[in-house]
Amino acid sequence: MDLNALETSFDLVAPKGDELMEIFYADLFAAAPAVQPLFAGTDMQRQRSMLLAALGLLRRSLRNLDAILPALQQMGARHVAYGAMPEHYPVVGQVLIGAMAKVAGPEWRPQYTAQWQSAFAIVAGAMIEGADAELTIAA
Repeated sequence: MDLNALETSFDLVAPKGDELMEIFYADLFAAAPAVQPLFAGTDMQRQRSMLLAALGLLRRSLRNLDAILPALQQMGARHVAYGAMPEHYPVVGQVLIGAMAKVAGPEWRPQYTAQWQSAFAIVAGAMIEGADAELTIAA
């Protein structure tokens, strides 16, 4: 992964975090309407804040992803209770990267998309591992 590209691209959108979250959730619910019920009764302002905070943690941890893998696995385990399924993760990643590109505008580069796809594959993999472990314990 090109860590400089990941950091640079995230830094383009970080100052517009509220806009990023608005676009992300609107686009997510349009692309995958089946996930919208998972957010029923959710305080969406709090949800947006939590996702933005998680992205900030990811940004700060890019140079040492191994250090946050346990946190990502725990997050994946928690998402089981919310109804998240393994097939949701690629859609979420794609929509989030698309939202980042929209927010960054003409400063976004195709290489940023490719790098974030690689990074989110790692994130999703760790979260799915945590979810699988949670399902195994519950079984």
